[in-house]
Amino acid sequence: MTEPQTADGEHFRGEDWYGDDLGAARFTDCTFTDVDLTEATTTGATFERCTFHGGRFNASVHTASAFVACDFRRTSFFDATLDGCKLVGTVFTECTLRPLTVTGGSWLGVTIRGANLSRLDLTGVDLREADLSMSDLTLTTLARARLDRATLRDTVLDRADLRGASLDGVDLSAATLKKTKLDLAGAVLLAELHGADVDTAS
Repeated sequence: MTEPQTADGEHFRGEDWYGDDLGAARFTDCTFTDVDLTEATTTGATFERCTFHGGRFNASVHTASAFVACDFRRTSFFDATLDGCKLVGTVFTECTLRPLTVTGGSWLGVTIRGANLSRLDLTGVDLREADLSMSDLTLTTLARARLDRATLRDTVLDRADLRGASLDGVDLSAATLKKTKLDLAGAVLLAELHGADVDTAS
């Protein structure tokens, strides 16, 4: 059985990993510059404190893999799949993140500012303490997502679905709401943020 690839502190530049199966590879403190990972697959892989400059993850599939405290800059995830992945503390800057297929996973503390996340299905994703400031979540599904203490400053939630989402510590009044779908708990939270004294017992 082939041992998974491991690398620590290496710099990969302009490499062609198109369609490669990286399996449970482990990369720590590595830099990837313009690496092509189109249609690549990972299963149980770990990227820790890695930096990605440019490059493509287009149509790649990642299952139960972890991108922990990583920094993605101008990286394309067009048509990629993230199934049960861990993106804790990772930052995305000027990245292409749609279309994207997401199934569960922990995105605790991710930073995705000013991104187009419209029409994504993020049902049940753990987005606690995430910074989604100035991002466009038009028609995005966040049903049953965990958004506790997330930052939604100037986030567009036009027709987004927040039903069943946990919103403790979230300032919905800082977001742009238009026909946003809320359950009773979300509606009460929003009303209270605007100064209402809601009596749910009556």
